[in-house]
Amino acid sequence: MEQGRKIGVVLFQLGGPDSLEAVEPFLYNLFLDPDIIDFPFAKLARPTLARLIASTRSKKVKKGYAALGGKSPIVEWTARQARALELALQPSLDARVVVAMRYWHPFTAEALQELEKDSCDELVLLPLYPQYSKTTTGSSLNEWNRRFPASGLSRVPVKIVREFYNHPSYVAALVEQIEGALKRFASPSETHLVFSAHGVPVAVIREGDPYQTQVEETTRLILERGRWGLPHTVCYQSKVGSGRWLQPSIHEAVERLGAQGVRGVLVVPVSFVSDHIETLHEINQDVRKEAAQAGVRQFEMMAGLNDSPRFIRALADLVLEAVGAGIPK
Repeated sequence: MEQGRKIGVVLFQLGGPDSLEAVEPFLYNLFLDPDIIDFPFAKLARPTLARLIASTRSKKVKKGYAALGGKSPIVEWTARQARALELALQPSLDARVVVAMRYWHPFTAEALQELEKDSCDELVLLPLYPQYSKTTTGSSLNEWNRRFPASGLSRVPVKIVREFYNHPSYVAALVEQIEGALKRFASPSETHLVFSAHGVPVAVIREGDPYQTQVEETTRLILERGRWGLPHTVCYQSKVGSGRWLQPSIHEAVERLGAQGVRGVLVVPVSFVSDHIETLHEINQDVRKEAAQAGVRQFEMMAGLNDSPRFIRALADLVLEAVGAGIPK
């Protein structure tokens, strides 16, 4: 272990309600984010609009969380990732890993308070969004930049991992999970891989956001490393509102595959690193039903990376590279 230097690591994530009562305030915080909703004079209109959207959507969204036990599992998974990462770093670094959620507890301000107690000498910011988007990584880092200058850590050096969509350790973790999921198929060689990423508005991509390109590159690297020779589709999910979002949607993609006679589908949540409502409910419940109706006989979803040892090793590699400590052989 490197002596005399305490490293603070911040894992940024979207967050999720910890009860059904928290759903509406969680949604309010989400739609209050200027990196999510922005237009001329939005600063004045955003609070009213966010309150309206949150109130309108909360009833439907609560049903989804109720099906998951009344809360999002994303906070628990991220906390487990943080603990596992601390242990993985111990042979090389004296590290303290904390969690900063964007729209519900523990917020960024709470993560800063935790780090202040540990007198860190250097910080590594690690958003758990493999592919960069201004709506995810950008939003989390903007919130950090609003809070950090007023903290007791304002003079501490900061390293940032902006993206890891093409990192070999991350790609290897995904390949391992896919191979495990393929074993559940009666005929793995006849399976169609559906790579599903969280959608973003087309306007965001047109403004130069690299998200779509990085999702496609992650997919290419997975297929190159996996060498399965299977057909695949890249699609997007979780659209909100009536605007144009990236296409095709996972709902359209699965319906089309069923119509084409595809009988085995494996969905790979390629932009998510832990299971939550988008995977456990939208994919594994809603899309599963749609697939059956479309004629797909076997529908499987790859489990999230969660705290799998290979993924935790990937996170450790990213931190070690960020601080220049090297990767133990």
